[in-house]
Amino acid sequence: MKRFTPFLILMTACMLIASPAFAKKVRWKVAMTWSSTLTPLASPAPKLAKLVSDMTNGNFEIRVEGSEKHKAPLGILDMVKGGQYEMGHSASYYWKGKDVTMVFFTSVPFGMTAAEQYAWFYYGGGMELMKKNYDKFGVLSFPGGNTGVQMGGWFRKEIKTLDDLKGLKMRIPGLAGEVFAKLGVNVTNIPSGELYTSLDRGTIDALEWVGPGMDIKMGFHKIAPYYYAGWHEPASEMQFLINKKEYDKLPDDYKAILETAMKAVSADMYSENFDASATAWAQMKTEFPNIKVMTFPPEVLKAMKAASVEAYEAYAADNPAFKEVYESQKAYMAMAREWTKMSDYYYIQTSEMVE
Repeated sequence: MKRFTPFLILMTACMLIASPAFAKKVRWKVAMTWSSTLTPLASPAPKLAKLVSDMTNGNFEIRVEGSEKHKAPLGILDMVKGGQYEMGHSASYYWKGKDVTMVFFTSVPFGMTAAEQYAWFYYGGGMELMKKNYDKFGVLSFPGGNTGVQMGGWFRKEIKTLDDLKGLKMRIPGLAGEVFAKLGVNVTNIPSGELYTSLDRGTIDALEWVGPGMDIKMGFHKIAPYYYAGWHEPASEMQFLINKKEYDKLPDDYKAILETAMKAVSADMYSENFDASATAWAQMKTEFPNIKVMTFPPEVLKAMKAASVEAYEAYAADNPAFKEVYESQKAYMAMAREWTKMSDYYYIQTSEMVE
């Protein structure tokens, strides 16, 4: 019997939808936060463009532009909202300053794993909440690829106590940046293209990026050898943003193809990034002996958790939208985490016991 993967079934269904009958010509542009070479983050948009073109016989074309083209890596929401681009590919927590609720649609400290988060999006009400919170911008948002657990960052010096964080200059976005600020860190957000130079020149003392698959090729280990395990972004979901007025102009079949393709490339990015990080992690042991893999001390982690909860509760008390999404994620994670522990966590523990 032939076996079909879900991805193949999905693509076969879409190819059946696509036919020479397509006549409407659509030409869109998508702006990425990332440079075109910064894969896997830069992978979903061009893959999406190819799928959509293939499934519409070239009638729906999407031109991909990286940050090297538009020069506004953290301005994707504004450009899509304003109609400069029909689509964008970025991460919601970059516009925390516009609406702090948006952080939940990327990742939050001590939040859900990638499997838990995807289940929440598609079956736990997350998609509806994301749509509700993006409506005010006139923008639609869809999952655009997940990094899985991100590492806790590269540091010039070892973090032994909470005092070692005080006065530290660090690039870290989202709610995690606010948590670190509560612990005395001078927090900033810097686009990916400026990270190495900022670290090299001493503009910052530490930074977090993604994981070994992307971090090693950025060269951070040459300057800051202490590489800490993660706590702040257990599953960072990227987003495809679409100008709602432009989306509404699409024929229904184009909408279906676009949404199906977004879901496919989102899952693909998670796999691509996992492979990249697993491969780089294995290489680190032999090719980069100067890297010191660390975990934050218990007292530091406890302070991070306490500061995270304090931030959640403070925002929830004053912001109904934040409270609604926070309580939804909190309830779903409490339910899903029991299965995560019984399945993945227990399996890993068990398999290691018998090695």
